[in-house]
Amino acid sequence: MLGPGDDAAVVSAPDGRVVVSTDLLIEGRHFRRDWSSGYDVGRKAAAQNLADVAAMGAVPTSLVVGLGVPADLPLEWLDGLTDGFRDECAVVGASVAGGDITRCDLVVIGVTALGDLGGRAPVTRSGARPGQVVAVAGRLGYAAAGWALLEAGVPDNPVVEEVVVAHRRPSPPYAMGPGAAELGASAMLDVSDGLLQDLGHVAEASGVRIELDPGAFAVGEPVSVAAKELGADPLEWVLTGGEDHALAAVFPAEVRLPPSWQVVGRVVEGEGVLVRGREIGRRGWDHFR
Repeated sequence: MLGPGDDAAVVSAPDGRVVVSTDLLIEGRHFRRDWSSGYDVGRKAAAQNLADVAAMGAVPTSLVVGLGVPADLPLEWLDGLTDGFRDECAVVGASVAGGDITRCDLVVIGVTALGDLGGRAPVTRSGARPGQVVAVAGRLGYAAAGWALLEAGVPDNPVVEEVVVAHRRPSPPYAMGPGAAELGASAMLDVSDGLLQDLGHVAEASGVRIELDPGAFAVGEPVSVAAKELGADPLEWVLTGGEDHALAAVFPAEVRLPPSWQVVGRVVEGEGVLVRGREIGRRGWDHFR
């Protein structure tokens, strides 16, 4: 690999194919500097892109970063941002291969992630079939609970600090992506905009209906405590909250899943996503709603 310092980087592609994903983060839309440090934002920006690669069943290998920053941005914040990128990439053995920087009124971060399939077929959204099961790996509802606490201005509380940290720095189950591909997952994606909304993409692409069992979801204690603090429904955060970057996948019913995968529903004939046999009005995050 040839990293930063030339007009372009050179990265290896052992499989002969490269998985590519890109994302954009804009200050005030995707993060707030009064809520998150530069280090937090670096970890988050890297995580959400690395998770997209893992959700295809690939191993992340590198990132390329485009950055727009105000002229008065503190150098300490920028140093923290680059450290965050470095440390999140280190979790999966990837690296920042290069990028570009320019002046901008707000902090704008564009990230492109690359990954290697290792000889496996990519796991897409269109492979779900009736008779299969839906399972989730990773946490759900934590980031949404953390955002709600910050938005409400709730004072720091050690009991719910975990969900606030989850909003600032998600912890995707990266290894579960390639692992799911090895287990025979037929469809998969990362949960970035809410489980209901994201599974809706699988249902539409596959031409099937997904039925979820609300009793199958494990609601984390910090999420429950945060919900009690705000008078909210923790299951709503689990079903519609985004930015935890958990993985949701569909498997043949006969596959014996490890404990890291929690079966939460099934695939049947039809269309859409149902909970307790009915559709839910608020489904998740929509950038233009």
